[in-house]
Amino acid sequence: MRRFFAQALVIARRDFSAIVLTPTFLIFLLAPLFMMAVATIGSLGAVKVAQGKGERVVIVAHGALAERLRAADQRLRSVGGRDAGGLSVGFKASGDARALLGRDNVSAVMIGDREVLFEPGGARNADYLALVARTAASPAEPKLVAVERPHPAEAREDHSATAFGAVLAMFLLTILLASQTISMLAEERNNKVIEILAAAVPLEAVFFGKLIGMLGVAILFSLFWFTLAGIAASLGLAGLSLAAITPAIGLPAFALLFAGYFMFAFLLLGAVFLGVGAQAGSMREIQMLSLPVTIFQVSMFALASAGAGDPDGTIGLVSAIFPYSSPFAMAARAANGVIAWQYIAAFAWQGLWLAITVTIAARLFRRGVLKSGIGRR
Repeated sequence: MRRFFAQALVIARRDFSAIVLTPTFLIFLLAPLFMMAVATIGSLGAVKVAQGKGERVVIVAHGALAERLRAADQRLRSVGGRDAGGLSVGFKASGDARALLGRDNVSAVMIGDREVLFEPGGARNADYLALVARTAASPAEPKLVAVERPHPAEAREDHSATAFGAVLAMFLLTILLASQTISMLAEERNNKVIEILAAAVPLEAVFFGKLIGMLGVAILFSLFWFTLAGIAASLGLAGLSLAAITPAIGLPAFALLFAGYFMFAFLLLGAVFLGVGAQAGSMREIQMLSLPVTIFQVSMFALASAGAGDPDGTIGLVSAIFPYSSPFAMAARAANGVIAWQYIAAFAWQGLWLAITVTIAARLFRRGVLKSGIGRR
C-alpha cells in the first residue's frame, strides 16, 4: 500500500507541475474575474429593483382608528413630502406584528396607536409612526419597542441559508475544476504516454495520482480565491462579511469539514469523469461527453440542495447516503448541525466509494482501451 501511494504521488507531482508551471494557469486562475464581471452587470438590474421598493412600515388597525391613522399619514406626507424618502406605509386590519417585521423591507410595525415595534436600523421610521399616532389625536403616546434579531426561528433560517450556500459554493468549485479531469487522458492516449505509465506502475495508481494532482491544482485555486474573499470580508468590501456565515457547529469546525468534503467531492466526481473521459478516443468525443457530465454534476447539486433545508427528511438522508452527492449533503448537514459520528461515517463511506470508482475506472480503461488496442495509432 505504501508503494501504491508513493507511485501515485509521483504521477500527482508530474501532473501538478505540468499544469501549474505554465503561463496558461495564470489565465485559468483569473478566469473567475470574468464570471464576477458578468454577475455584477447582471445584478445591477436586481439592485435597481430592490432600491425601487424602498423601506416599508405597517400599521395594524381597523375601523375608525385605521381611517384616522390613514388620514394623519396623508396629511403628514402632504406637508413634509414624505413620498420623496421612498417610505411606504401599509395598513392591515389584523396580523402578527412580529411576523410582519423584517418581511418585504418592513422595518417598523405599529399596533393600533399604542405600540410600535421596530428592528435595529428602523428607529427613524418608528418615530414617524409615532408622529402619525400623535397627528391622529391619539390619547396617549405610543410605546416604542426595539426588537432584537435574530430570533430562534431566524437562527434556523440562517443555518439553512449557510447550508445552501455551502452546497452552492462546492458545486461552483467542482463544476469549474473537477470537470477538467475528463480531458486529462486524451493527449496522453494519443501520444502513448499513458501506455508507458501503465507499464511502469499499476493503472489504479496512475488514475489516483492524476486525481491527486488535479486536487492540488483545485486546492491552490480555492486558496487563492478564498484568501481574496477573506481579505475583502475583513475590510468590508463588496458587502462581504464573515458574520453572514452562521453554521450551527461554529465557523472554524465548519471550515475544516467543508474543506474535507470539498476534497472528497472533487475526488469522487473527478474519478467518474476521469473514467468516462478515458473511454473517449478524440477531443470530439470528449466534447460530446461534456453535456452528460454537466447534467450529472447539476443532478448531484439539485439532490443535495433539496435536502439542505431538511437534513433529517427523506431527501436529506438519500442525498447524504448516495456517494456522489454525499459530500455536498454532508457540508449542508454540517451547517445545520448533526451528530458528530455522522461526519466520521460519511468520510469513511466516501473514501470507500472513491476506491471503488477508481478501481472500476482503471479496469474499464485497461480492458476497453489498452487490451483492445483502441487509440494505438
